[in-house]
This record gives sequence, structure tokens and C-alpha cells, in this order.
Amino acid sequence: MPMTSRERVTAALSHRQPDRTPWFEYVLLSPVADQLLGRTYAGEPAHWPALVAELGWEDAVRREATDRLDLAEKLGHDLLYVVPNPPPPRPAAPKSPAPPWPDDPVERLLLRNEQRRHAAPWPADDSLLIYRILRDEMRRRDLDLPILAPAYVHGVWTDVDLLTTIGLAPEVAREHFALATRVALGAVEQYLSVGIDQFGVGGDFAGTRLLLSPAAYRDLIVPGVRAVSRRIHQAGGWAVNASDGDLWPVIEDFLFGCEVDGYLEIDSHAGMDLGRLKALYGDRTTFYGNLDCGNTLSFATPNEVRRHVLDCLEAGAGNGGHVLCASNAITASVPLENYLAVVGAYREFTGSPRCLP
Repeated sequence: MPMTSRERVTAALSHRQPDRTPWFEYVLLSPVADQLLGRTYAGEPAHWPALVAELGWEDAVRREATDRLDLAEKLGHDLLYVVPNPPPPRPAAPKSPAPPWPDDPVERLLLRNEQRRHAAPWPADDSLLIYRILRDEMRRRDLDLPILAPAYVHGVWTDVDLLTTIGLAPEVAREHFALATRVALGAVEQYLSVGIDQFGVGGDFAGTRLLLSPAAYRDLIVPGVRAVSRRIHQAGGWAVNASDGDLWPVIEDFLFGCEVDGYLEIDSHAGMDLGRLKALYGDRTTFYGNLDCGNTLSFATPNEVRRHVLDCLEAGAGNGGHVLCASNAITASVPLENYLAVVGAYREFTGSPRCLP
């Protein structure tokens, strides 16, 4: 008897052999999502203002949940990645003039730390509505897809002030990451209240090379991510660390120092080879990926895409530990025919039933 999606994903995370490699899409956007659905996709952020104006806020959230589940059923996905929905529109409160922003990057980070200390918990309760609707709608459809939700607050990507402060005033940066850990732990509690059991943790800290030293990563970021992972495990959930880029200089800190169960955003273009990762760490880590969306899926031929998918599935095969998805987002650069080649190759490899017409 075939496994359910939840059984399949749990087997992959537990390093037991599933009946087939589970798969999903981390971020699937327009126009591919529109073309697959045959209508405007409500999960595309650019569509959100018009959708709220047309339907009202709550019905727009409901439409997004419906679209996400329709896509998952059409494609045969085993897992959903869902971000909190935008809060309802509110009248803009009158604002007093803001004080001048400091010129010094350390002073700017000190001010950001002060603001974060007094910020409301994230995500706000009304931004969790989509998870409640998804839970109810899955029950109605007799579906049980695990949901992965984001708590990515330990990254440094594009944060010039933070990166500068790490070098000039490491204690200010340390406070920044301590506050980030508090935010992430609060987010985990919010997600647990709506039944989430997979949590994206960490955040981008590398491109073609690390954006901070390995020592700074171990000292400033790893302890906070580890604390979040431990809370997730205490609640019976799974922690999935995510960052693009070349992580080889700190890969064991990223996986085992952070005490995570999975690795997402595996960047083959930066040298993170799934076969090598699986050989080294496949008995302890589940790898989510790593179809190259920025290059192969965007610019290769459908036949080249097919071969790429089959190679990825072969590299990840054996004793669970692999969930197929793109390395990051399926955006407008990916032609529909290339995404259909992904779907076809997955079904060819796994023998899973055809869902698309």
C-alpha cells in the first residue's frame, strides 16, 4: 500500500526508505503557478493588493490557501512551504517625524536592537490565519500534507550594517543575534499553536564564499540556531536549516552544531553537490533539493532539465534523507515547459501517478 504524504516525509526525515522520494516546491511563483492553475495565483505577492481589493482580506487569505492546495494536488506534492499571510489592511496611524538615522553603522544596529527589544511578537496572530484555513481545508479534502513554516532570522545577507558591526563591535552584533533568537523562539511557539511541525531556521550567510568568518559563524549564529532547534525537537518537530551559497567551510557547524534535521536551499551552482553531501552526512541529515533553479531550470532545454532531475534523484536515493525540490524559487525565469519537464522526470523516476492533465 502506498504511503501517505506525511508517512513519506517522516520516513525521509527519519532515514527510513520511503515508498518514493517525497517532493514539493519551496517557492513556486507566477507565471508558472498561474499557468498550472489556469488562473491568477493568490500566493504571488504581486497579486495580493488587487486580490484583497476584489475579495476582502479574509477571502483573499482563503483563496491563497485554496490555490496552494490545488497546486499541491495537481502536482502530487507531499509537503507545503507556507509563509504567514499579510495582516489585514489598517488605517495608517499618524506618525511623528522620525529622529535622524545615525551615520555610523554600529549606532544604526544599536538602534535596530532597541527597536527589536520592544517589537510585537512575530508573526502576529492574524498572520496565522492561512495555517488555520489550510488545516481545515485539508481535513475537508482528506489530505494530510506537512507544512514547513519560516523562522529565518539569523541570516546576514545584504545586511551591511550587521556585517560591519561584526568586525567593529562584536558585542553589539552578539546582542542582535540574541534578540533574533528570541524572535525565532516566539515564532516557533506561534507556529506550534496552529499545528506546524517543520520549521525553517537560520538564514542566508554565504554566496560564492562565506560573508563572515567561520569563527564568527560558530560564535554568533550557531548557538542561537541550536537553541531554536532544541525547542523544536522538544515539541516533536523538525528543524530545517537554510542558506544559499558555498557552506563547505562550516558545513558541520551548519548541520550538527546547529542540531538541525534538514538542509534547504542547497546551492549546486556554489559547489554544494548533493551526492557528496549525501555520502558524507546522509545518515544524519535530510537534504531538501537541489535542483538548480537559477541556471538549469531557467536556461537549459527540457531534455537537459529531465536529466538534471534524474541525476538529482539518483544522488539523493537510499535510506531516505532526501526531499526533492528546487534550490530556491521557481520564478518568471523558469519556462513552463522546463517545469513540466521536472514533473515528468520525477514521475518517470518514482513511478508516481500522473496528476496534471
